[in-house]
Amino acid sequence: MRNLAPNALLGSALIGTLLAGAFMGAVWTPYDPLGLNFKLRLAGPSAAHWLGTDEFGRDVLSRLLAGAATSFWISLLTVALAVTAGTLIGILTGYFRGWVDRIVMTFNDALLAFPGILLALGLLAIVGANKYGIILALGLAYTPTVVRIVRGNVLSLREREFIEASRVMGNSNAYTMGRHILPNCVAPLTVLATSMFGWVLLAESALSFLGLGVPPPAPTWGNMLASGRPFISQAVWLAIFPGLCISLTLLGINLLGDALRDKLDPRMRG
Repeated sequence: MRNLAPNALLGSALIGTLLAGAFMGAVWTPYDPLGLNFKLRLAGPSAAHWLGTDEFGRDVLSRLLAGAATSFWISLLTVALAVTAGTLIGILTGYFRGWVDRIVMTFNDALLAFPGILLALGLLAIVGANKYGIILALGLAYTPTVVRIVRGNVLSLREREFIEASRVMGNSNAYTMGRHILPNCVAPLTVLATSMFGWVLLAESALSFLGLGVPPPAPTWGNMLASGRPFISQAVWLAIFPGLCISLTLLGINLLGDALRDKLDPRMRG
């Protein structure tokens, strides 16, 4: 721990808090996140309800914990989909080149011209607004970024001596890509995946805020922020706490991503 930079420590602490909250929200919450209690409607923070209640008397802390679990799994599965698909396409196109590479990269560059959130909105109009639709839409929206970065790395690696030596030794293309190309893509992919987790979390919150995310009454930080907007003059905590969770999580991800970049990129050392 002594060798960790302050931004790595703070980022790790914030991400660790998110993981702890997501795990707790998946297995236990102080109150039922969906339970209605109109007698406690818009009640302020108290000993019984630490972060107050919403317009339906539901405990805000319980809904934040449940929303953390939802947002975490959506972000994790989306990043896994984008990294897996993007890495496979990037390695194949960068290694073999040729006309297939030109066609794929032309299509990939066309997708990169669209902002990720805009592309996700278009895909959600096709697949529908639900948890798995969000994962698919955001995963496909961020795959072109992974393809571009992995392909650029592979184009550099394929000209190196150890790749040529692997070919001369008679190793198959599949073995060369799996044994020599893929491991050398892990460092940039790790930094990219960390940053992408934050992008996806923000995009999922934005889609939920617009009513295109996980449908209510299931809680996410985005739809909690949206549902609390009409009551912001009466119950400001309904906007403050979800917004604070999103902001602190993004801060932790950015700090951790910077620390990983400094650690894994030789050009950033020292």
